[in-house]
Amino acid sequence: MHTLCAMLLLAFMVFVYSSPAVNKLWEEWKIKHGKVYDNQTELDFRRAVWEKNMHLVLRHNQEASEGKHSFTLGLNHLADMTAEELNEKLNCLKLENTFNFINGTFKKVSGSSVPQSVDWRKAGLVGPVRNQGLCGSCWAFSSLGALEGQLKKHTGVLVPLSPQNLVDCSTKDGNLGCRGGYITKAYSYIIRNRGVDSESFYPYEHKLKQHNFLKSFENGKCRYSIQGNAGYCSNFHILPSGDEKILQSTVASVGPIAVAVNAMLESFHLYKGGLYDVTSCNPKLINHAVLVVGYGTDAGRDYWIVKNSWGTAWGEGGYIRLARNKNNLCGIASFPVYPTL
Repeated sequence: MHTLCAMLLLAFMVFVYSSPAVNKLWEEWKIKHGKVYDNQTELDFRRAVWEKNMHLVLRHNQEASEGKHSFTLGLNHLADMTAEELNEKLNCLKLENTFNFINGTFKKVSGSSVPQSVDWRKAGLVGPVRNQGLCGSCWAFSSLGALEGQLKKHTGVLVPLSPQNLVDCSTKDGNLGCRGGYITKAYSYIIRNRGVDSESFYPYEHKLKQHNFLKSFENGKCRYSIQGNAGYCSNFHILPSGDEKILQSTVASVGPIAVAVNAMLESFHLYKGGLYDVTSCNPKLINHAVLVVGYGTDAGRDYWIVKNSWGTAWGEGGYIRLARNKNNLCGIASFPVYPTL
């Protein structure tokens, strides 16, 4: 598949007008993102992918300036990878059947008491944006983001927790490390283990590699230590699937919520800013775990504030504003989960 894509993209590149301005932009982009490739073949392939995405970005942003889109795209650090590669390497969320869980403690908050807007970043319940690298560990970042918020509410201190701890140690619970995992089984591990280490004690290792795109990460040896234990939970709750009103009221009353979304589209990979509203973002094709940290309305258009784990070079400093109350766009309310202490 990789060879076929390379042939097609290289053929495309031959017919694309390559001006000195484009060459300069390519060189500046490589320097900005620290891109180094193993050989000329790899460089040519990445240049072809990047140039294809450049034309996509230019065309989309021209249409956005004409009022056809409510968001813009950009040549971020992922712009030299195909959508197929990104979905394979970054979007590895696993989903289980929600019928296996009984949520007897869920209580719906009345609509009159739900605020019009919420942003838990302002209350200090959201940690810094991090980068999962070329590792399918989104499930670990999402689940821990929700737990960090609950611990901050309870203790008054925000402590970033260790995704690497989950990647290395929760395989017995059904997670697959860099090959994917479950939000619920991240919590199952923390409950069984009676804790999870802090990021500072058990740092993340799978930083974004700027070369060798075909490399597969191996999960590391579990190095959890009670000395680094900084977080815990006793249970978790799954919200009713597809109900954005319940998700809104729960975000308002509980805090940041781990959710699953459809992150398959090129427009999501290259999102730069604005209100992401793509009708083709199928809510049934969810493959990526993120964190809802709030919601609001801009010029009459409702949106969710969503924290991603693709670094600050992606989106609005690592965040995306995703259209709200648009028939569960991208599956934002399909699988919301939050832990309880």
